[in-house]
Amino acid sequence: MRNKSSNKVKGKNTKKRHRFFLNPYSDCGFTKCPKCETKTKVRKFPLVIHVEPQQLFLLNKKCKYCPSCDLIIVKKQELESLMTTGMIQSNPEVIGNDYLVMGTVDRKDWIEGTKNSLPPSEIIKCMYLFRDIWDFEVIPAGWYPAEDK
Repeated sequence: MRNKSSNKVKGKNTKKRHRFFLNPYSDCGFTKCPKCETKTKVRKFPLVIHVEPQQLFLLNKKCKYCPSCDLIIVKKQELESLMTTGMIQSNPEVIGNDYLVMGTVDRKDWIEGTKNSLPPSEIIKCMYLFRDIWDFEVIPAGWYPAEDK
């Protein structure tokens, strides 16, 4: 794996935790962390997703997680499938729109949001933005000259 970029997430909210990688590769499950190569764990995270235009979507999703790097890895195809399923009933006109996984909320806030349908302003107040958004490039297996590794 090669880390292509490390982008800071900017915004008014100063509460930040976790690093994030949206895995676009359908054939790569990341059983090992692409950064430190330790085994990843499976954890559930309440994700906050912004869907255009001005729609917040909360999703409690099983993700690969590296505790050493504090990295959450979410498979893009799974995320989009779950978002479609969740929005078919509540807001079908935004299915297929651009989206951004912004951060996480505490489990208690996610439960409150599912029971009482918290307004977006309340979700934003209790949200933790990601510290960093990482992007990795999968390098196919094979022999490479020493200077290319």
